[in-house]
Amino acid sequence: MSARIERLITSGTFSLDGGTWDVDNNVWIVGDDAEVYVIDPAHDAAAIAAAVGGRAVKAVLLTHGHDDHIRYARDFATLVNAPVLMNPADQMLWEDIFPGTTPDGTIADGDVFEVAGTQLTALHTPGHSPGSTCFHAPELGTVFTGDTLFNGGPGATGRSYSDFPTIVASIAGRLMTLPPETVVNTGHGDSTTVAAEAPGIAAAQG
Repeated sequence: MSARIERLITSGTFSLDGGTWDVDNNVWIVGDDAEVYVIDPAHDAAAIAAAVGGRAVKAVLLTHGHDDHIRYARDFATLVNAPVLMNPADQMLWEDIFPGTTPDGTIADGDVFEVAGTQLTALHTPGHSPGSTCFHAPELGTVFTGDTLFNGGPGATGRSYSDFPTIVASIAGRLMTLPPETVVNTGHGDSTTVAAEAPGIAAAQG
């Protein structure tokens, strides 16, 4: 059986720079009936573990280090006996939640994660945070963008460690170069496509 994509929406809060907001997060499960990767297991570790069921979790892949994406990653990983991986450029955000510790492993640009005959390739896309990383699955015609690219444009850059020109350059150079029909599965909200977002990104480039 080839890999498939499952989406779970969880609800909780996001806190940074002294503020807290209610958010709904997309949790992505990619794999088959035997094994999966879980991308950004936010808010509700038990519900995500229930969605995984008896399948083996090869790893937890984090798109970035903001607390709504990582706060429950350890709890979930413990439930399913899986390592937590993240780009180390977001270590300062990780330490805000898990002081004095690091994730179980790192994610670097170009790393490939294989499951059910499908490859997820890590694309380092800084801007929303220094370590923000997307995962491109060409066999599935999709890219998982975390908070780098949404339906409607780039992720937020108004808080600590973020930068608008950097995120636009990341999206233009790493995501807009993917096939236009590529589905963009985001960290929050509805999915979109590369083609749908291209005009807005071109305009943002000035």
